Amino acid sequence: MGKGVATRERLMDIAEAAILQKGFAGTSIEELIAEAGITKSGFFYHFRDKNQLAQRLLERHLQRDETILDDVFGRARELTDDPLHTLLVGLKLLAELMADLKEGHPGCLVATYCYNERLFDQDLRDLNRQAVLAWRIRFRAMIDAINLRYLPREEIDPDHLADMISTMVEGGIVMSKVLRAPLVLPQQILLLRSYIRLLYCPNEDNNAERV
Repeated sequence: MGKGVATRERLMDIAEAAILQKGFAGTSIEELIAEAGITKSGFFYHFRDKNQLAQRLLERHLQRDETILDDVFGRARELTDDPLHTLLVGLKLLAELMADLKEGHPGCLVATYCYNERLFDQDLRDLNRQAVLAWRIRFRAMIDAINLRYLPREEIDPDHLADMISTMVEGGIVMSKVLRAPLVLPQQILLLRSYIRLLYCPNEDNNAERV
């Protein structure tokens, strides 16, 4: 990694931590360059303006999210070819990953940007919306595969169930930070896992797998 790239990454790390802690409006270019040890012209060498910094941060954040989810659910698929068990195992692995964060989840830029969206241009707002929809698409595909094989206990919109995964994770992040209780997030993921298991769990009135 070259010096310029290393400086850029360090500046982004500083900015991300500050934005998650204080919000976008509460984070100034001056404080970022002071902590990074660069000049203002150095900042503008890497980013056209503060909005572009925000966009690059979100792009990096989303790429990291995709990598984590690909890894977690990829490992789940290696353990089972049953679509329901793949989702359940993946959620358990995700909960374990979150529980290993001793200081708790640092926060989500998607949620932070949503609260500050008036400060951003339309391109950045669109990118944030696409990020939310990407989670829906990912988990909707998994739920569709489950529905081909299992009958749910009650009729439920697959998009709504897919969105529930996002809202439980985002809500768990918020609750963990507010309560300063890092384990709230993995606990919420495990409760979601239990709900999905019960939703598709066979009983006498539910013939389990589709024929």
